Amino acid sequence: MNESLLIGIIIGTGAAMVLMRLAALERRLDRLSRLDAKVDALLEASGVAFDPKRDVPVGVQEALDQGETILAIKRLREATGIGLKEAKEFIDEVRRRQAGTLLNRASR
Repeated sequence: MNESLLIGIIIGTGAAMVLMRLAALERRLDRLSRLDAKVDALLEASGVAFDPKRDVPVGVQEALDQGETILAIKRLREATGIGLKEAKEFIDEVRRRQAGTLLNRASR
């Protein structure tokens, strides 16, 4: 009986810690979202155009537009000679930038 109580306490404590970390992460994401909106407003007010596709080769962008992430990574590697990990990170960042740009336009 004591063992099951101890296991329950350990699991409960672990779950509480995970929930606290998730809440902290959510607060950080909210703050980041507000910061992103402020930066967008500053760029717009200063007349600076932000192009999330600026550093993306044409073939890579075409693959992303078609939803072909693996093809986009392959084309990026062929175009630049970078490794798989770096290419995936770059494509993920491009997708985040594009999603952020679309969300900001939709919220206006």
